Amino acid sequence: MKRIFSGMQPTSQLHLGNYLGALKNWVSLQDEPDSECLYCVMDLHAVTAEYDSARLSDATREIAAAYIAAGIDPNKSSVFVQSAIPEHSQLMWLLATMAQMGKLERMTQFKDKAGKNQERAGLGLFAYPVLMAADILIYKASHVPVGEDQKQHLELARDLAATFNTRYGVDFFPQPQPVITGPAPRVMSLRDGSQKMSKSADSDMTRINLTDDADLIAKKIKKAKTDADPLPETLGELKGRPEALNLITLYAALAEISKQEALTLFIGKQFGQFKPAFADLAVEKLSPITMRMNELMDDPAQIDVILAKGTEKARSIAAPILSDVQKIMGFHR
Repeated sequence: MKRIFSGMQPTSQLHLGNYLGALKNWVSLQDEPDSECLYCVMDLHAVTAEYDSARLSDATREIAAAYIAAGIDPNKSSVFVQSAIPEHSQLMWLLATMAQMGKLERMTQFKDKAGKNQERAGLGLFAYPVLMAADILIYKASHVPVGEDQKQHLELARDLAATFNTRYGVDFFPQPQPVITGPAPRVMSLRDGSQKMSKSADSDMTRINLTDDADLIAKKIKKAKTDADPLPETLGELKGRPEALNLITLYAALAEISKQEALTLFIGKQFGQFKPAFADLAVEKLSPITMRMNELMDDPAQIDVILAKGTEKARSIAAPILSDVQKIMGFHR
């Protein structure tokens, strides 16, 4: 059986990029035969940077609601909160004794987030990849859906699994494999086709949030940056037109057709004709998710019941694995 693990931080609202790049694939993975899926809200990771403590709990529920609204079925997959499973943190400490400082210093995400103030960065940010390794290995996950920015962290998890097995002469931790679900669309900002769509961007007009209503989605698409040229016949002709390519990419992803097929539908047309069609498609695909999220957020107790069920399942896997790790390492049990 494949055991699949992944998660997102409850830092702020999820957007179209999160849905197309991750959530949509998670939904398909839970229907694969002989697969067990564990989807976590990564709140311990969220506190490694500045965050709003007054909103963390609500943000955690909101991310869980987004998982479920996007199609994650709690009867097929376990949905839970990272901090509710103490085994994550406990295994993280044990793995930290094997993690080499040099490898952690070379992590590109640490360099990006710490910037020029690396000496003043918190230990949590520095050790973030070790916690991510523990998140994966505490379930002996065999497969992990990851984006480009997380591949280096998955490599560290594989290294730590191998180090543990070698140091203690056991074949205990598997080598987690990255999940490749096909070419995920590269979702860029609606205001700058050279920048990724991000929930941390200052302007809300740069992204389509999963909580946006139909009118706001249409408004954002209408105001999306484009150019004055009509849409061409081939993708090659979109070279040097990043905003145009981004909108065609998003249309194709939502319509579940190729980018060339999407472009063929609008050959020779101006964006004044394309944008209304794109807005109608986006509303059609995203409105059911938004409605379901709103229903769930209006009944927080319902979300908490789902998270409690997921926590029970996750701990039933994690607790024995941690106990075995402690025995292998020689702790008194």
